[in-house]
Amino acid sequence: QVQLVESGGGLVQAGGSLRLSCAASGRTFSNYNMGWFRQAPGKEREFVAAIWWSIGTTYYADSVKGRFTISRDNAKNTVYLQMNTLKAEDTAVYYCAAVTHTITPAQESAYAYWGQGTQVTVSS
Repeated sequence: QVQLVESGGGLVQAGGSLRLSCAASGRTFSNYNMGWFRQAPGKEREFVAAIWWSIGTTYYADSVKGRFTISRDNAKNTVYLQMNTLKAEDTAVYYCAAVTHTITPAQESAYAYWGQGTQVTVSS
């Protein structure tokens, strides 16, 4: 079992930056592939970014490419999402997720563990 706790959300003006953190506890964090998803009001949850444990390969949704960066610190059991040049449309609850095996990064249903989410609000 893995427990995931997100933090770092908040209110920021358009063009600003935030860094989200997801702290993991339970099993060996370094063996997990990690993803970030988000859900805006009235919309379905969508893939944002993912990072694979073995060689640190990263994946991004087209909507955040060039603005968001996912990274991980296995020593701290933490994955980060650096979000720059934020837009109003980035407003959502952001969730981190974990899975032990290789999957299609954006395949939400394949992730076994989820955090509770952290709210990000971007004012225009």
